[in-house]
Amino acid sequence: MNLSHRVGSRFHTARLDASSTVNHSSGEMSPGSSIPVRRAALFLAAISISCFVLYRAADSLSFSPRLFNFSAYLRDDEEPKLEDVLRKAATRDRTVVLTTLNAAWAAPGSVIDLFFESFRIGEETSLILDHLVIVALDAKAYSRCLELHKHCFSLVTEGVDFSREAYFMTRSYLKMMWRRIDLLRSVLEMGYNFVFTDADVMWFRNPFPRFYMYADFQIACDHYLGRSNDLQNRPNGGFNFVRSNNRTILFYKYWYASRLRFPGYHDQDVLNFLKTEPFVHRIGLKMRFLNTAYFGGLCEPSRDMNLVRTMHANCCYGMESKLHDLRIMLQDWKDFMSLPNHLKQSSGFSWKVPQNCSLDSLRRYDESKDDEESDPPGESQD
Repeated sequence: MNLSHRVGSRFHTARLDASSTVNHSSGEMSPGSSIPVRRAALFLAAISISCFVLYRAADSLSFSPRLFNFSAYLRDDEEPKLEDVLRKAATRDRTVVLTTLNAAWAAPGSVIDLFFESFRIGEETSLILDHLVIVALDAKAYSRCLELHKHCFSLVTEGVDFSREAYFMTRSYLKMMWRRIDLLRSVLEMGYNFVFTDADVMWFRNPFPRFYMYADFQIACDHYLGRSNDLQNRPNGGFNFVRSNNRTILFYKYWYASRLRFPGYHDQDVLNFLKTEPFVHRIGLKMRFLNTAYFGGLCEPSRDMNLVRTMHANCCYGMESKLHDLRIMLQDWKDFMSLPNHLKQSSGFSWKVPQNCSLDSLRRYDESKDDEESDPPGESQD
């Protein structure tokens, strides 16, 4: 019903009530006419006072209905919350693919470009990009992400500069790794399963068919000993698939808290300590290790390119070495895919990497070369 019609009707009724009580012979109102007239007068007075109050309030706030800018409250340039980004990227069963990115790996021609190229040239991998969330660790990485991709989240840690290349085992590297574990814990608590992948993991085939159906936590390996449940396998935190449930949430909380028990160790080393502890058995966590035949790396390359799903530039230190071997890896895959099908099965085609990457290339930088000498408040134990 039209509001103006309802208000007009009330005024019309008030006028009829008043006129009906007029003494037409004398022109004076009868004694019973004063009550309806007073009601109408009070109604008009209330409307007038309300309008006056609203006018003064609007004037004091420089409010103009025509000029009021609601975009100040719904800004398009506001960085989205993590849960919003996850919801938009997730599959129907609430699974996302996550990677982290800093400025050093986000520069044009750097790791992130090779990462995207692998999805484009891989088998049944390009559509997986719809479910990829890039977590940018600094402003430059976030800006580059917005140029390349639709699901970006800015995770800037106050007092810590993650923009530069974090050399292995330096203070910056350790903080970055532990910040990642804490982020993944929060993703699980929001109810999302995730595949976490370092950006230097090349995706050549869809990995999901090779994941274990009933495992809570499954992780790639630097060295795989032949059985998926062998706790002596050497895991690598750069690629894992984790389902969200009470067991995995408890495990990630325990993992992150354990950094205080093992100061100076990174998350992968601490995982090696934890995997045999009674706590893991007590919470019932189903842990599996992924076969390097499918999920290989430069530490232990997948030998059969007909089986490979992903390849990681692990056992590699220094940006130049990593980029060199990653480019060769991508070219190896293109050369293999260009072969006729019958030659793919019989040619014995294999990777030409590692070349510049090896454990011998390990670059351990003295702490004095790490510019982050001071810890931010509350981060001294990381």
